[in-house]
Amino acid sequence: MDISPFFTQIMEDKNFVSILGIGNVLLEDEGFGVHFVRWISERYSATEEVRIIDGGTLGYALLDIISSCRNLIVIDVLKVDDAPGSLYRFDKQEMEIHLPPPTSAHEVTFSDVLFKVELMDESPEVVFLCIVPAKYGDMDMEMTPLMREKFPAMEELLLAELSRLNVKLEEITHA
Repeated sequence: MDISPFFTQIMEDKNFVSILGIGNVLLEDEGFGVHFVRWISERYSATEEVRIIDGGTLGYALLDIISSCRNLIVIDVLKVDDAPGSLYRFDKQEMEIHLPPPTSAHEVTFSDVLFKVELMDESPEVVFLCIVPAKYGDMDMEMTPLMREKFPAMEELLLAELSRLNVKLEEITHA
């Protein structure tokens, strides 16, 4: 029995693009991805082609979200020695050198989640849009002002990535 048409239909039914903001909002700038997708959700509405998701620190709960799209754009911080607020774009292969090593089952990193999706053979095309945080690690739910000032620059980067995929967000008009 040929089941390939069944799998082709599943792939066609997959959401085209998911924009996933990740990070811990309790740790200052570490929560940039979450704060950004919340901000962008107030400016643009999700469409049939695009989902905007607050992934926070959901860990393995992200498996279904990630495996249900063809393209995944991850918004996160990148802890490298560069000026705070510097923006980066990486594909998955380029980003692998910046992801932490695998952990135990008790501590789940985003790289662990991506690895599991690969094992399930349901990995989407992944792009990372990252920003270098000014502060992280201390318990504080507020980001530094610099990070909030970078929202429009990250928005430009995101819209350019969506344009590359021939997808547009619907801008919300406020009356």
